Amino acid sequence: MASYRLTRAAQADIISILAWSDEQFGDEARKRYESLIASAIRGAASSSGDAGHTPRPDLGDGVFSWHLSQSRTHVPGRVVHRPRHFLICRRDGEVLVIGRVLHDAMDLQRHVEPEWPWE
Repeated sequence: MASYRLTRAAQADIISILAWSDEQFGDEARKRYESLIASAIRGAASSSGDAGHTPRPDLGDGVFSWHLSQSRTHVPGRVVHRPRHFLICRRDGEVLVIGRVLHDAMDLQRHVEPEWPWE
């Protein structure tokens, strides 16, 4: 499997997303969304070239997004029909760095700055 790293902000995003999903839709839905997020991370990390990537030069050099909907068919069990989140990523050598996991209705410039540290 390709290498990846989650920033502290991405970790906090995932915790918040899964807590909300559990609260709104229950444990089973949270588990499905958790599997989908994991599948999206694996897919983005292992994709070669720019397949599936949406370049986001407005968010910094080499930054791209990966919508969770691209990974729905790679998760066993029931499908999440309308995932609304995406990964904000960039490569650091061979490692995919996931900077944020954001809702697709968010104003990205409020949550990711081009000079933001990817730690």
